[in-house]
Amino acid sequence: MIGIMSDSHDNLKAIRKAVEFFNKKQVKAVLHAGDLVSPFTVRAFKELEPKLYFVFGNNDGDRVTLTRWFEEIGAVASGDFGNLTIDGLHIALLHGTNEALVTALAKSGDFDVVVRGHTHDPGVRMIDGTPVINPGECSGVLSGKATVAVIEIANLNVEITELDLD
Repeated sequence: MIGIMSDSHDNLKAIRKAVEFFNKKQVKAVLHAGDLVSPFTVRAFKELEPKLYFVFGNNDGDRVTLTRWFEEIGAVASGDFGNLTIDGLHIALLHGTNEALVTALAKSGDFDVVVRGHTHDPGVRMIDGTPVINPGECSGVLSGKATVAVIEIANLNVEITELDLD
């Protein structure tokens, strides 16, 4: 199982809840589809047990410090695009500001799954047989719902979960 999150937007409480959720689920890895925003959010990820892979979003500021601080806790910075293979699953990881690019990646046939964020709208959309997964917003700032997702590696089943921030 792989954890998926996006758009955490400096919400330390929501990030900590997501970390707790993923640790409890014992996921193999966590993918963050961008908009961590500030380097200080690394503090909330320190307790994450699985490896964290992340890409930058359109609101990420100091990318140099974000990369350095996150790499210090063992995270993998993938720049604007992650071309990842986890337990045989080939994954495209991006923030998703360009819808044509998201669609092209899904249609390419090169990836088993496309993981994206940006819209803050959780869900799974099939494009030419490839699931495009958006976990929604971890921060809960736009929709009022802090959501994350997990994907089963064996069968590509996706579960989107709302975190309780109270």
